[in-house]
Amino acid sequence: MTVDVARISAMHPREATRLLKGVRAAALAGDRPPAAPRPEIAESWRRMLAGGVHPDRDARSRMLSAAETEERRHVSPLREVLPVLREGLLPALDGALHIMVVADADGRLLWREGHSSILRKADRLGFAVGADWDEAVVGTNGVGTALVARRPVQVFSAEHFVSSHHDWTCAGAPVRDPRDGRLLGVVDVSGPLATMHPATLAWVSSVARLAERELRIRHLESLERLRAVAAPLMARLPGRALAVDPHGWTAAVTGLAPADRVPLPKDLVPGRVWVPQLGDCVAEPLPGGWLLRIAQDRAGTAATRVVLDLSRAGSWSATVYGSSGSWSHELSPRHAELLFLLAESPRGRSAAELSAELFGDPTRTVTVRAELSRVRRHLAGVLAHRPYRFAEDVEVELIRPEDPAALLRHSTAPAVVRARLGRTGPGMIP
Repeated sequence: MTVDVARISAMHPREATRLLKGVRAAALAGDRPPAAPRPEIAESWRRMLAGGVHPDRDARSRMLSAAETEERRHVSPLREVLPVLREGLLPALDGALHIMVVADADGRLLWREGHSSILRKADRLGFAVGADWDEAVVGTNGVGTALVARRPVQVFSAEHFVSSHHDWTCAGAPVRDPRDGRLLGVVDVSGPLATMHPATLAWVSSVARLAERELRIRHLESLERLRAVAAPLMARLPGRALAVDPHGWTAAVTGLAPADRVPLPKDLVPGRVWVPQLGDCVAEPLPGGWLLRIAQDRAGTAATRVVLDLSRAGSWSATVYGSSGSWSHELSPRHAELLFLLAESPRGRSAAELSAELFGDPTRTVTVRAELSRVRRHLAGVLAHRPYRFAEDVEVELIRPEDPAALLRHSTAPAVVRARLGRTGPGMIP
């Protein structure tokens, strides 16, 4: 039997706490629990045990100064959607005895509002503006765990790995940039255990989606402004050209079949540049974007080399080199895992083999195929399929962290865990 959210929500808080503490104690001792922890909680606990987080020690990192916090607030795109988050969450927080917290992609708390008495309790827990609630620092929680899992997460009482958090319940949902899928941070609602409700997660998730919708509307408005500038200019141009925003989204096009987006070099500057899917171009700056004029001769633009850089925690990339230049694509954790497996398997892997290496389950092929389809939207020129592999004429360089244990440190994929331990044979997560 697995812990059921609806069931524990219907229990008296003391009974729910007793059950969840029993599940946690058994998991820590390696004993048979009274109920299995929910999968997302079990995965987080395994990460905590592997990372050495102490289950009964309230660890905290240095708080950001007021100036550092303000600087992060200023550059965070989440600042633009604060009105949406406040409108969707704050009216109900006082009655529910909850607080709203907005954290950036590093897990740093940048904004916090809600019921005054709960804010005071949160201060005692270190759940304050400027604090670091990365999962690796404070254990399983609605902010840090949602960042690692990249999906909405609800944590009740003793599902928190660290015992000092057991009087709390929290629900956090990631917010992504609709322009490039980049994780911007997490919006979280937290409160005393007695206020837990299974519907809280759906509520917070819905508000997070509204925030992403607001970002998408703002993006479309910026494309319209770029189109208004570019269209008259492009009407007088000979040949093929397109106007794109800094993320590669197309605002206007002439002489070409329209594409929603093209991958741009990471550090685009005016002048001659090689752009995947387009070849040699001349880049000229426009207000809010770029004009890309395509050279007539598109020969010699095939990719010849890929550098898969996994050396920096949380900042993984694939850089593609061709005869005319290079460009980089930032990778999500799952895409970094997949490309690592392909780089380690020159002959290729089937969807079932990749599923076993990622999940310890060869039947999850639908998920693998969907993720690889997303990867190939950016790297179609260097990836082949049947089986999945890097193209035969492409040289692949894999850059690992200096410390083998830091390789994709949050990953629980069996193949990655073996690689951290220096093993090459088949195996499962302990």
